[in-house]
Order: sequence, then structure tokens, then C-alpha cells
Amino acid sequence: MINSYHEKIANILRVDKRHLFQLEQDLEKITGKAGVIQRIAEENERLVSEKLDQLGLNRHAKAVDIYNALISKVESDDLRLFEYIKIDSLKNPDSAQKIADFVKVLHPPGRGTFLKIEKAKKFLIAEPPKKILEALGYKYVEEMLEKEDILEVYSALRFLEDRDWLNDVFFKQYESLRMEDFEERQIVLRALNPKWGVAAERFVAKKYHNVSHLKELGVIFIIPIFLNISGETLRLVSLLSHYLNEVKFYSELFAEYKKSDGTFAQKVISLLRGDVLEERLSEQIPEARRARFLLVQRYLAKDDPNDWRLFEPRINPEALHWQRAEEDMVRIMEVYPDFHNGLDFWKGLGWVGDYFKTDVGVDVLASFNLIDTTMALVMQKELVKYLYHHQEALWNKIFVGYFGEEELARRCKAHILEGYFEV
Repeated sequence: MINSYHEKIANILRVDKRHLFQLEQDLEKITGKAGVIQRIAEENERLVSEKLDQLGLNRHAKAVDIYNALISKVESDDLRLFEYIKIDSLKNPDSAQKIADFVKVLHPPGRGTFLKIEKAKKFLIAEPPKKILEALGYKYVEEMLEKEDILEVYSALRFLEDRDWLNDVFFKQYESLRMEDFEERQIVLRALNPKWGVAAERFVAKKYHNVSHLKELGVIFIIPIFLNISGETLRLVSLLSHYLNEVKFYSELFAEYKKSDGTFAQKVISLLRGDVLEERLSEQIPEARRARFLLVQRYLAKDDPNDWRLFEPRINPEALHWQRAEEDMVRIMEVYPDFHNGLDFWKGLGWVGDYFKTDVGVDVLASFNLIDTTMALVMQKELVKYLYHHQEALWNKIFVGYFGEEELARRCKAHILEGYFEV
């Protein structure tokens, strides 16, 4: 029977409570585990009450007071991190490398399977990146590659070249990729040379972040300019940790696909595009119905909060990468014993949130997710509130409640190309 626990979780996820109840019934038959939704709802209630108490609030607090308290907590944690890393000023380009070095101790970059450097050079020679050549003052790619770091040049593709040219011309070359074009080597985490800062200013101002990555090359890079916005240090450290998890995840898929047939290039391209299921799945016959999950490797709510896939049961590898990044943040005091940062407040809160009333009595959802709160702080002037990291994490939490985290990770890898699976 549908109860208040189903209503609570369905409301947070923005799905029909009857559909959530049916999913629970199907999963209970498969696993023999009963009451999972109730336990998740009760744990959510316990953690919300516990964290509100730590913030000096109670269950009757207004939504704006909870939002402001969480923002203040992030500001406080961000300042401690800023001071501990000994960043004298975010205007100093050296600050980016200091943050990169801090994260490399917290989460040492591993090894992975990535595109060979020589192959990457051939792509650049075949399709010269004109805006990069102009920015650096070179006429020919060959001269640029003799004098510049190719990993930095490839990084600059993301913020200097036009998106249409990248997708329609440059990355079109990836259709020729073969298994032997990939090799095992170290993941690279670095701050780019300060000379890229001026060229990237428009990109950073538009995207509100100065960090990105190249899955196929195993590179995570920081553009050495900052927006001087509160929360920037904490956001950057968590993003770098997230990308370390993400790059490793995709590297393992590249390695797995090297064992496949002639579809290697198509599989790699699908991963780099972040493909998701485009067409709705057909209705199942009631007598043969099986629990079905979408596998969504992007945050669809960033582009369209009403995307049809957001109202379906799903798991998300991105949310898993963020969960591990949040675990890294909580581990800072273990890796740096003299750093008493209070970041343990955020432990296990990635999927936690609830509805609270505004001053006029309207219920609004408050996310206790660290990255949602950090991004809300960074975007505070734009009055943007983030919720989608929390909601994706809650779907992962439901799946883990029945099958465990190890099975979640396995399913993410096994079905990422199909975009869905049945259990």
C-alpha cells in the first residue's frame, strides 16, 4: 500500500508515487528486500534533523533560513580550505597549481588507458586549430607542436575553438580510431601555463568555472584565472576530485572496449558525446514486466528540467563520481591531519534533502548536497539554486538499497552504451 514514505520520496524525485510504489514492489520480488523506500525516507529525515540541529535550526525553519545556513557553512569551509592551502590571492596564477598539488596528495592520480600522444599530434596536423595558432602567434601546427606542450594545446581546444568546428570537423577524425591508438599511462592533473589565462577569460566568465578535462587523453586541467567568487576554492577542489574519478571510470571503459570487435571507434565516440537513450522504451506486458532503469551519464536537468528521462527510474555514473568526490572532501582531515576543517558535516549528504516552506507558505526543495550548495554559492548573484546533483544521487541511493554500490558501479559500465537495463 502506498504510504507517506512513498509520497515523500516521490515528491523529492518529482515522480508519480504510484510508479515508485510499483518499482518497489518489483524490486522486492527480485531481491527479497522489503521496506527499502521507508528506510531511505527515515534515514533522510534523521540526517536532515541532525544537520539542522548542527546549523542551529529546527524542522520548522523557513526554506530561506536553511538555504542561507547551508551557504554560510560552505563559505566557512571554503575560507578554511583557502587559508590551509596558503593561497595568498586567487589573482595569483600560482594559486591554481597550489590547488592542483593539494588535490594530488588527497587523491593521487592513477594510471589509465588513453589516446597516444603521437595520434593526438596527427589529428592537430590534419585539422589545424586556427584560433589556438592565432592566440599563440604561430603559422603552422608543426612549429607550435615543437615549442608547446601538446596536452595544453589539446586543453585549449575546449575553450578557444568553436564548438561546431570541434564537433563537425576536428572530432570527426575520431571515427578513424583503432584499438592500437590507445596506451596505458599516468593521469595528468595540472594548472595550465598562465599565458592561456587571457585567451580563456571569456570561457571562464561564461561557464562560471575554470576547470575541465579530456577523457580521451587522461588530462584534467585548471585555467589559471579565477572569478574571485566566494566558494571558489572548495568548488575547485571538489571538481578536481570528481574529474579524477570520472577520468578513471572512462579509462576503464576504453580498456574494456579494446577487447571488442570493429566497433571500438563508435563506442569511444559515444562515451565522449555522453550519449543517452533518445527514444522512450516500449511499454512492458504486465505479466512479463521487469524493473527497468535508465542509465543517464549526463545531468539532463541542466539543459531541460522537464526532460522526460528525469521522470523515469535511473542510475547515473556522474552522481557516483560526485559521491566519491564528496568522500574525498571528508577525508581531507585524514590525509592532512593538521587540517581541522569541519567538512565531515557533509558526510553522506549527497542524496539528502527535503521540502521546507517559504515565507508565503510555499513548499520548496532544499538540497543538502555539498556540490549543489557550493554551486549555488558560486552562482548566488544569478539567483540560481541547484538541486539536480541531489536528485540523481537519490536515485543511485535507491538502487544501492537493493543491490549495493558495487553492483551500481558494475551496471554503470555494463550498460552505458545501451542507456538502460532490466533487472
